Amino acid sequence: MDFLVQDYDMVDSGSVSESGTDRPVNFSDDYVMLASSYPKRRAGRKKFRETRHPVYRGVRRRNPGKWVSEVREPNKKSRIWLGTFPTADMAARAHDVAAIALRGKSACLNFADSAWNLPVPASSDPKDIQKTVAEVAETFRTAEHSSGNSRNDAKRSENTEMEKGFYLDEEALFGTQRFWANMAAGMMMSPPRSGHDGGWEEHEVDDYVPLWSYSI
Repeated sequence: MDFLVQDYDMVDSGSVSESGTDRPVNFSDDYVMLASSYPKRRAGRKKFRETRHPVYRGVRRRNPGKWVSEVREPNKKSRIWLGTFPTADMAARAHDVAAIALRGKSACLNFADSAWNLPVPASSDPKDIQKTVAEVAETFRTAEHSSGNSRNDAKRSENTEMEKGFYLDEEALFGTQRFWANMAAGMMMSPPRSGHDGGWEEHEVDDYVPLWSYSI
């Protein structure tokens, strides 16, 4: 399967094109070189803390939670600064943007899909590369922000459902409503019959004086 990208600097031998003309290059699965396939050698410095990412090319840790990216220009000692990023993945994508612009199909990429998913700078000029990198970074930030909002909404919805699940219906639990209904019905019923055969007349009723028999 072939993927079409724009190469502005490379010829088939891998050197930088002097003409600078636009030329399409076919990227195939066979030609995508991944950084993960070429393990990094240990740095020779022993007195300094290793800041390079263990897998990604062109990515270093600057401060806790921050990653920087830069790429070396072909046939030069100079490097192109690509910026500081909140995640190593974003810094690795920035490297891929610059690598494709500078080295074409011979670029060693951090992600295979960078060959056909990432935009290509207008030229190999550092300013054009940095501009495209900034656009890609903004796209990833927006996507990550949207994804974060979706996760937060899902979490809030889950919490709401849990709160509904733990709702305590006191009336159902303690039968309060039924209690008052039974009590009201009991007050409207006639008193139970006595266990004796005789009626109420056999009891001494002289002692029983209804409250409403007195006149006011």
